[in-house]
Amino acid sequence: MITKKNLLLYGTAFILGIYFLFLGLTKAKGFFAPLVTAIILSLVVLPLSQLMEKKMKRPVAAILNSLLLFAISIGLMALVSFQIRSFAEDWPEIKKTMQPKIEQFKNFALEHTPLDEEDIKEAKNESSKAPSNTSDKITKFMSGLSSFLANYLLTFVYVFFLLNYRDVFKGFFLRIFPDKRRDTVKTIITKSAKVAPQYLLGKLILMGLLAVLYSIGLGISGVDNFILVSVIAAVLTLIPYVGNIIGFTMAVAFGFLSSGDTTVLIGIALTFTITQFVESYVLQPYVVGERVDVHPFFVIVSVILGNMVWGVIGMILAIPVMGIITVVLLNINELKPFGILFSKKEFSE
Repeated sequence: MITKKNLLLYGTAFILGIYFLFLGLTKAKGFFAPLVTAIILSLVVLPLSQLMEKKMKRPVAAILNSLLLFAISIGLMALVSFQIRSFAEDWPEIKKTMQPKIEQFKNFALEHTPLDEEDIKEAKNESSKAPSNTSDKITKFMSGLSSFLANYLLTFVYVFFLLNYRDVFKGFFLRIFPDKRRDTVKTIITKSAKVAPQYLLGKLILMGLLAVLYSIGLGISGVDNFILVSVIAAVLTLIPYVGNIIGFTMAVAFGFLSSGDTTVLIGIALTFTITQFVESYVLQPYVVGERVDVHPFFVIVSVILGNMVWGVIGMILAIPVMGIITVVLLNINELKPFGILFSKKEFSE
């Protein structure tokens, strides 16, 4: 029988364990983030790799799939960098166009708020100060860049080894558990391997539909390079919730800031509002649907935790990782109550 003292002890130990688990994951981001990313990517291309292995040797298929993922990632980064460069080239014209709007906003603030000219001047002077050293900025940037490139390339090396030696890893998991658990472990491995591909397939279909909807709305609104902006905004939905905000901000930058036309801003706002409504209540349930069995509440919780632990990459990985965890919990009798808690399926007695 569990006494109040034991319950308090177990509860305290559980909370401390969770705290130190997430603290350790945060500190070890440089090791675990590329590894977990590689595991998810490996599961995504696993069906393609298995298909290719019927025509060629496994190491060759593993290398080709690693290079395919590398090429896709380079293409996405090139797409984003092209749009950023275009924005930078248009920045002088944007500043000129927005100057009257800024003056109107300034006059409105002076007339309808307690602010005065001195407050605005002080705020401008504070924002123009540069307290940090340029050399420190360059050093910090180069350090961050080198770390990113190392982890970025290491991810695709991991993908190759995970695909090529997957039987070794599978055999390891089957042998560390008792024979009576072997069937359960096989079921968990099989179901877990399907979570990431199913989630990505649903997301790709969803992004394609969103790109079309964004293109129609932004094109009518008069946004420059509306097709490219729409594609990037759709791809950014890989980052749950935050990606939509970034996409909207980018559309405003290339639409309203470039033209200064208020009707363009209204068109952008309507486009994103209507599209997000369609995504949340029509596309998301029917396109992504049952591909990842995680309750919406725990989707939000996992995304927040992912951001706290690993930042943007943590937010992207949060949903497929949570889906795999739910599969594991649902197939272990002792932990099934937690699986039922995280799952969006209704369970009856």
